[in-house]
Amino acid sequence: MKITFLGTGTSQGIPVITSTHPVCLSTNKKDKRLRVSILVEWEECTYVIDCGPDFRYQMLRANVQKINGVLITHEHADHIAGLDDLRPFCFQIGAVPIFAQKRVLDNLAYRFEYIFNDNYKYPGAPKVIQEVIENKPFTLKNLEIIPIEVMHGELKIFGYRFNNVAYLTDVKTIDSVEKKKLRNLDVLIINAIRFKPHHSHLNLDEALKLIEELKPKKTYLTHISHHLGFHEEVEKTLPKNVFLAYDELVLEI
Repeated sequence: MKITFLGTGTSQGIPVITSTHPVCLSTNKKDKRLRVSILVEWEECTYVIDCGPDFRYQMLRANVQKINGVLITHEHADHIAGLDDLRPFCFQIGAVPIFAQKRVLDNLAYRFEYIFNDNYKYPGAPKVIQEVIENKPFTLKNLEIIPIEVMHGELKIFGYRFNNVAYLTDVKTIDSVEKKKLRNLDVLIINAIRFKPHHSHLNLDEALKLIEELKPKKTYLTHISHHLGFHEEVEKTLPKNVFLAYDELVLEI
């Protein structure tokens, strides 16, 4: 399995528009972060998790030639605003499957009516197949996908486990039942937005405590804001099995 970090930033990305924060002015490539998303590849399959406003550039930058579908964690703009840029893949393969909770698909149908409503389509609009998923395992091309229900503040959202890899973003809390799904991981990918507490995201201390509890072999932190600091400085302070993810990082698992 191959995982490519398409974006590792928060809802505004780094640099933030108009910001003069030192991290936003950094010339280090690892301090420049698009909105959070990963590409997951196995056998002949390619799936994207989330489709944010940087989706077009992410596909070009990673030279993605095809996708088999999109898994959505939740309906916030930084995770779904790039849906219109599915069009080239639709021209290539036809309708693109979108996997999400019913609540999320209903929200997308409202916000992207011209895509989801057959009575309101214009020529060239993306074609999608709505795939409703619940909090139970399902299979994509011989690979079992296990949804992980987590709380993003007061909102129930999904992370996903693929074999011994789990991807969780925008997490604030996880109950004990869902934590059981995160045992014996080779790789955990989880958010750590900044040092100060946040009402709907794990900060760094909270993320490290959860990592210590779950005990994955390796962890990569994502959904990072400029308030966490410079990539190279922060990574030096982390436990030996915890790393900051960065855009274009590739994991071969």
